[in-house]
This record gives sequence, C-alpha cells and structure tokens, in this order.
Amino acid sequence: MLAAIFAVVVWSSAFAGVSTVVVPSAHAYSPGEAALLRFLVASAATGLWALATRMRLPDREDLPRLAMAALLGITTYHLAFNYGESTVSAGAASLVIAAGPIFTALLAVAFLGERLNGWGWAGVLTAFTGVSAIAFGEGRGGFGFSPGVLIVAVAAMATAGYFVVSKKPLRKYSALEFTFYAIWLGTIPMLVFAPGLVRHIQTAPAWATWTVVYLGVFPGALAYTVWSYALQKMPASTTASFLYGQPVLATLVAWVWQGVVPSGVTLVGGAIALGGVLLVNFKGRPTAASAGQVASGEAAVETDAVVAEVSEGE
Repeated sequence: MLAAIFAVVVWSSAFAGVSTVVVPSAHAYSPGEAALLRFLVASAATGLWALATRMRLPDREDLPRLAMAALLGITTYHLAFNYGESTVSAGAASLVIAAGPIFTALLAVAFLGERLNGWGWAGVLTAFTGVSAIAFGEGRGGFGFSPGVLIVAVAAMATAGYFVVSKKPLRKYSALEFTFYAIWLGTIPMLVFAPGLVRHIQTAPAWATWTVVYLGVFPGALAYTVWSYALQKMPASTTASFLYGQPVLATLVAWVWQGVVPSGVTLVGGAIALGGVLLVNFKGRPTAASAGQVASGEAAVETDAVVAEVSEGE
C-alpha cells in the first residue's frame, strides 16, 4: 500500500512539473523537447536497472505489438499531454486524464467483445458531459472553449489504446519488463525533436532542465518500478483504486507549486467526469455475464492497473 501511495503521489507531481516547463512564458522547452528530454532520462535510468538485473530482451515476434503500445502509451500520450498542458492547468489536465477509463471501456466494447449495460452507457455520457464542462471551464477569462482540453483528451484516448494493445504482451512479460520496453521504444520517435533540444538545453533556465530530469527519474522511472512492486503484492483491482486519488493530489500539488487552482466550472466538470467513470467501473457491466466474459473483464482490469498514466504517466 505504501508503494502504491508513493507512486500515485509522485505521478501527481508530474502534472504541475510539465505545466511549469512547457508554458510559453517559461522560455524553456517546447512540449516535444520536454517529452524527449524526460524520456531520454527515463530510458537511461531504466536501462541501468535492466542491466543490473539482467532483464531479458523482448522476442523479435513481439516487437510490432510492443512498438504499437509504446507509440500509443509513451509517444502519443506524452506529446499530446505536453502540448495540451501548454494551455491547460495541471488540475484540469489531471481531471481529463482521470476520465481515460471511459475510452478504455469503449475500445473494450469495440475490440474485446465486452459489453456495457444501461448504467454503463449512462456513465459514458456522464463522463463526456464532465469533460465538456472542463473544456469550457478552462477557456480564457474562466469560461469559454479551450482546445487544449481536447488535446489532453487525445492523450487519454491514446492511453486507452495502449491498454487494449498491451493485453496480449502482458500475458508473456512482467509488468516491469513491459513498462521498460514501452519507455525505450516510445522514446525513439521523439528523437525528431533532438535538434531543438540540443539548441535549447544550452539556453533553457537551469530550473527547467532539472524539473525535466526530475520528471524522467521519479515519475518516469522510479514510480513505474515501485508501482510494479505494489502490483505484485496486491490484487490488480485494489492497486488500480489508488489512482482515483490522483486528480485531487495533482490539483493540490499544482496549488502548492504554481499557486493555481482550477475554476469552479472545471472542478464541477471533473466531479461529473469521475462520477461517470465510477458508474462504468462499478455498475456498467451486465450482471449475468458468462464465465468467459467475466474472465475477459478481469484481464482488462489487470491490464488497466499495470499500465494506467499516466499512468500517466505521468
């Protein structure tokens, strides 16, 4: 439990950390450059761990699926998240990301043969209503449409795709192995930002560089490792339940770190979105499920717990 709490607290700090670095007024790094530097650091840290523990490399036939998971869960998620946070507050971004399980549920219906009952579809509608409220609560002047929220929603959708693609590899590889493979493979496409990073790392404020290094070592590498330990010691559904506290913690960290609190409309929208997520998770599946459907649902819950950001990912 302490490991899970530690991981969630550290992940929650990533929302404010990213926000301070990528906003244009910081004169630090672009969202793409910050993502690349963060995951170069995370790749180095996880690489050292892998060498020390003699972690096995993935089998060649699994590389396409692992690469797709990395492209969705690391590359797309973190680039969309960083670009979204350049205009959206950390607290609002955490609330949108918390609605990610809704996208996972929809993809599970479309591709994994799972079903939602009436409560489940009501939860989906409720969550989207909440995200829409957040989009308007983050607009200029406190009320008005904010495109940045939609970009963060793309990050949440990418995570949902990551969950679905990850389901098969997680039957073969441990949570730690899979996470490390995703970090390494997901960093490669970000190298397109390398020329800009090389230029700006020489002129960026020292605090910005050290903030990104912190994001790579702690939320990027250490928290994933500790989370995997927690997942080995507790049931997956129990471990995943700790993630519901992340929006509250992220908002608190942003208030302490940046002095920023989301608007009332954003907070109400976040509460509505989280209500929809809880409705889908606890009442959204048919009660008269077959044994095969129940097993499929349990596997989906386990996958969510292993790779949630974001994780994240934060």
